[in-house]
Amino acid sequence: MKKLKIAIAVGTLLAIVLTSSFSSFAAVCDAIREDTLRFHVLANSDSEADQALKLKVRDAVLKVTAADFEKANTKQEAEKAADAQLDKIRAAAEKTIRSEGYDYSVKVYRTRMYFATTRYPRAAGGSYTLPAGQYDAVRIEIGAAAGHNWFCVLFPQLCLPAAQSDATADALYTDEEKQVLESGYEVRFALVEWLSKGEKKDAEPEPTPTPTPTATPKAQLMEQAQNSKKR
Repeated sequence: MKKLKIAIAVGTLLAIVLTSSFSSFAAVCDAIREDTLRFHVLANSDSEADQALKLKVRDAVLKVTAADFEKANTKQEAEKAADAQLDKIRAAAEKTIRSEGYDYSVKVYRTRMYFATTRYPRAAGGSYTLPAGQYDAVRIEIGAAAGHNWFCVLFPQLCLPAAQSDATADALYTDEEKQVLESGYEVRFALVEWLSKGEKKDAEPEPTPTPTPTATPKAQLMEQAQNSKKR
């Protein structure tokens, strides 16, 4: 009986310690999500051409927005910068798409959506692990938006080359947040992801890849029209 009481007492104490530890971890994860602005690009389809186009749009947008996001010292400032640049982002995306010979539509907006646990490499070694959950994000939808996505972090600027992103994240995340970010993927992150899956139904859904016909470049359409006239 005495041993049973001791076991119950030890088990209760352990449960309290573990619950307290995870609660603190989860609270820091919440803070990371609130201090982070994500970037999400959806391709028209999963064709090789559309996936390559998605990356060209990504590069063009990051190039024209880098300087503006670099000025932001808080997530709130980054959100204001994003809202002010939505037209610029759309114009950069459309210009890239047209220059590649496509006429896909482009949607650009700021939203709140679910992201799974994600790792980003550090130049100094190791990685940052962002916890799963709902994040504010700038989202670009190309055409039917039925292809695989690409995503990163606009604030702090983890989309930059690793050495620059290290310095940016180190300066803008708190010490507690950096401790969690640098802790690596472990059971606590898996538990946070499992608990946050209930939120996913309220978020913008991740795309389910479906075969989507690739739009015909304008140059090819003109060539087809000319050939038709010759017949």
